[in-house]
Amino acid sequence: MKSKSLLSILAVVAAALMPLAAASQIAPERQKRAETAEPTYKWNVFAGYGYTSLNQVNGSRHGLQGVNLSVTRDWGKYFGITADGAFYPAAVASGNPCPTSASCNPTVDAVLFGPEFHGNVYERLDVFVHVLLGGEHTGGEQQTPSISFAAGAGGGMDYKLSQRFALRASGDDIASSFSFIGNTPALNYSPHMRRNSRAAFGLVYRF
Repeated sequence: MKSKSLLSILAVVAAALMPLAAASQIAPERQKRAETAEPTYKWNVFAGYGYTSLNQVNGSRHGLQGVNLSVTRDWGKYFGITADGAFYPAAVASGNPCPTSASCNPTVDAVLFGPEFHGNVYERLDVFVHVLLGGEHTGGEQQTPSISFAAGAGGGMDYKLSQRFALRASGDDIASSFSFIGNTPALNYSPHMRRNSRAAFGLVYRF
């Protein structure tokens, strides 16, 4: 009788310990996956080379180059808000954009904001699209208005070098509205919309 009771107690204890043993085997596996999972960052900062065409300047043939900066705050896995700033002070080629005018020395700067949608498409490769709104200024050419409303859309891709760093290539098409240079006073405030393609290449840092 005592041996049967002892066997029964041992069976109950074994049954009670089985879930604990299973849990002890599963826990290290979950911990390992958690340790190897890529961390989530809410911010990314981009800095790099930038190019813009210059269709609002009479006779422009090439474009301008400079620097492009942006900051994106992520809200969830696929959505973020981007602030984009760019300054293009240097001609791409000699004699650009107005070889017949010694005073032709334009610069372009822009500040734009808008939503971004992004996602991972293959291992280290992420892609994104954005819509940007803001203002653009064309300097050195006495353009009217001094600052034009600007808007456009584009996108790009990031190639992850590490958890925090990535290489980015992007492009977009930004519309702005300036008057023709040399307009008569009566037409000086009659702006015409122009679209300028932009490109950028540089480094992204996530934190």
